[in-house]
Amino acid sequence: MPTWTALTTLQGKAQADALGAALEHMDPEPTGVGVFEVEDGSGLWEVGAYFTDQPDDTALLLLATAMAAKPFTVSELPETDWVAHVRRELAPVEAGRFFVYGSHDADKVPAGKTPLLIEAAMAFGTGHHGTTLGCLRALDTLANDGFTADRVADIGCGTAVLAMGAATLWSEDVIASDIDQQAVEVAMANLAANDMTGQVRVVEAAGFDHPELAGPFNLIFANILKGPLIALAPDLTDRLVPGGYAILSGILNEQADEVAGVYAQLGNSLALRAEIGEWTTLTLQKKP
Repeated sequence: MPTWTALTTLQGKAQADALGAALEHMDPEPTGVGVFEVEDGSGLWEVGAYFTDQPDDTALLLLATAMAAKPFTVSELPETDWVAHVRRELAPVEAGRFFVYGSHDADKVPAGKTPLLIEAAMAFGTGHHGTTLGCLRALDTLANDGFTADRVADIGCGTAVLAMGAATLWSEDVIASDIDQQAVEVAMANLAANDMTGQVRVVEAAGFDHPELAGPFNLIFANILKGPLIALAPDLTDRLVPGGYAILSGILNEQADEVAGVYAQLGNSLALRAEIGEWTTLTLQKKP
């Protein structure tokens, strides 16, 4: 069965939400509607809909005009086995000692590597994105340099792959948090799939707004975006022990100096900076 997509962008969450709601009442009715913030700091929101019947171009144009959005781009998608496609595209990833893979590649885990199983359907945080890969490499570097952590926090954990990586190294006190309940459920499922239930505590929280995130921590991951990273800088620094490290990502290369500067003003020095594609990962150390 063919599928059509209709996509547009516009400024502002309220307008985007209103456009998404209006799409749901179209005829033919879409099978799904999504509203997402474009994660590039532009302030744009993407609104999209999927249809099993070809959508009405005129109706889409009227909606876009009414909401001050760009005209919709309508595309017909070929019939595709998306699970098989994702599995082909998401090859295993090596990040230092870590080997991130899907169950379809279980026979490819090399000897001597630390395996982390993340299913292909849970694509964000599989290690393929430059931000997650950068954080895993930074963690591997710290461990190779002899760093150890008694308490670790993974803020905005997604799949919890970073928290799991830390737990395989030290098996001490690791907590992962995410603002999204679905991400929390995904994180718990991944822990179970890796036989790590109980090794990482998972909580739903915005930033550090949870009693279990009071700290102090030896290591904090925050793989989110520039704006939240800057907003969290005082709380994150307060929760680091002197000499502790923060591994930050979700930062476009051109944003890295600004983020590092904010943390430097709070007493954190730059230990490592690495770029993967358009993304930068910063490893910062709090003044001992």
